[in-house]
Amino acid sequence: MKPIQPTQRDAVYSQPLEKVSDFTFDAQVVNVFPDMINRSIPGYANIIHTIGRLAERYIQPHTKVYDLGCSLGAATLAVKQHCQQSGVEIIGIDNSQAMVERCQTYVDAYRGDSQVHIICADISDVQLEPCSMVILNFTLQFVDPKLRQKIINSIFAQLLPGGLLVISEKVRHSDPVAEELLVDLHHQFKRDNGYSELEVSQKRAALENVMRIDTPETQERRLHDAGFTTVQNWFRCFNFASWVAIKGESHE
Repeated sequence: MKPIQPTQRDAVYSQPLEKVSDFTFDAQVVNVFPDMINRSIPGYANIIHTIGRLAERYIQPHTKVYDLGCSLGAATLAVKQHCQQSGVEIIGIDNSQAMVERCQTYVDAYRGDSQVHIICADISDVQLEPCSMVILNFTLQFVDPKLRQKIINSIFAQLLPGGLLVISEKVRHSDPVAEELLVDLHHQFKRDNGYSELEVSQKRAALENVMRIDTPETQERRLHDAGFTTVQNWFRCFNFASWVAIKGESHE
């Protein structure tokens, strides 16, 4: 078993860059990711904790659970910690080899009854099998917008009746005044967590061509169009949101 690497403080964008390259989930980011995500996304720890609590309620015995875009496995491990059902298989999928390798060390170090498999693959290419819970935690925003409805449709098709999708995303707003206010509040949140103006600016530039975000209305319409009978926004802070989408019992 490989030793778990200690968490490092995020300083990826702390020095002036001659050219800011597009953001990638490479080894440099993996080394600081836990610090980066907690200092950048308001309420992230609460979202992860709630995913675990939702797992208690919705996972069905002898079924699969998918964490699509699992990164370092925070949601995967929350599910494993809280899952009370027998015969459950948790499958984490991420397209970053560096993320997958580090995630595997975390999973290997955590004991639990549920089997966990971490796979390096593109979620748009993966054929899901019948499952009772799927997690898309700040993942869809990095997927080609033309593929997003197809992915949600495929998740809905494989969810068992009563199954749950949790989807968390950064969002934008059609009202320009509201959008400017919430972006400013988010940037202040990052400053309050120790990021400099340079770091905030360079990180924003790095994500500009990589993270293509939707409005909350687009997110909810996509879920309803797929067939989900219950769609509920349960978390909101600044321009970050999370929904639960439940497949009705009447679907075969």
